[in-house]
Amino acid sequence: MTFLDVPILSRLRRNHGLEHATLNLLSPLFPYRRLAGISTPGGFFIFGEVPTDNLREAVIQALERMNNGEHHLAIHDHCGTNLVASGVVAGFLAWLGTLGARGRRGKVERLPLVIGLATLGLFVSQPLGPLLQERLTTSGDPEGMSIVDIFPVQFGRLVLHRVITQG
Repeated sequence: MTFLDVPILSRLRRNHGLEHATLNLLSPLFPYRRLAGISTPGGFFIFGEVPTDNLREAVIQALERMNNGEHHLAIHDHCGTNLVASGVVAGFLAWLGTLGARGRRGKVERLPLVIGLATLGLFVSQPLGPLLQERLTTSGDPEGMSIVDIFPVQFGRLVLHRVITQG
């Protein structure tokens, strides 16, 4: 058993995968709406104006498709994992660019190098985010997960839905 198999992490990863699959199915239906999600071990939230019936259909279809082997739906282009991976690589390379610089002037003189290294880091790290999603932060196999409830919640102008899962 790996640490990813710890029950709370396994549930979080499976919910994160279902959240992504749901967003992947909703995005073509609502191409100009900003949609986002956040997962918990007990389910996930979808932020954005989406009719509850459309969301319910997308969640059910996403779960069904993932159960039928479409594990790729668990990977999402706009996942925060992608941003973190790119930020870490770009930040590390930028830091490397400052090594050996002495004083403020030395650091300023290194700025073009630091910018270049950070930019290079953003390019080379692009495959890293989806790989981390696939192996670490999401699971494309729901492993018997079921949907308990889906309901809207509104905080002023903020609209979100809560999706509760079990299993």
